[in-house]
Amino acid sequence: MSRFNALRAGTAAAMVTTALAWAASVQADTCPASTTCSTTVTFTVNEGEGLEISVPDGPVSLGSGQPGSQVSGQLHVVTVMDQRAALNATWTANVYGTPLTTGGGTSAETVPLSALSYWSGPATATTGAGTFVPGQPTAGDAEVLNEVYTAFSKINGAGDNSASWNPTIVIDVPAQAVAGTYTGTISHSVA
Repeated sequence: MSRFNALRAGTAAAMVTTALAWAASVQADTCPASTTCSTTVTFTVNEGEGLEISVPDGPVSLGSGQPGSQVSGQLHVVTVMDQRAALNATWTANVYGTPLTTGGGTSAETVPLSALSYWSGPATATTGAGTFVPGQPTAGDAEVLNEVYTAFSKINGAGDNSASWNPTIVIDVPAQAVAGTYTGTISHSVA
């Protein structure tokens, strides 16, 4: 066989292979008359940013009061954004605190966690399907922040969602507290 014929035979074989590969990837479904022919279609929903929580920038002033009094104020809006596009789109947001201190943080310069309470209040806004549950719907449900508590949760539903709330912080100022600006943290997390 000449080089020309060999080249022509190789080219023809490559064309047949290409045609067969194309036919395999775009095969048609053939149905007899008076029957239904179906084509399966697909598309993909991509996962978004995931699950995250946003909290107010600090410092947030909760007001002022005398020793032995009670001070309360709102922390400002906390928001959970769930963009996982999950079939079971549930989550729990937790909250905990640290003691508030001034000066050198001696006992007279410290408001202990046992004097610091939190209540979430109801949702100020929600998006998506499902049931959103405040951890402490009313002032009577306030929790002392000497351990981790549920601030808010979503207990059922699917797909992207969000919830916002504006929690209230209550401080029972100790009778032995000294004058000063007291600083501590309120921390939220979501999982």
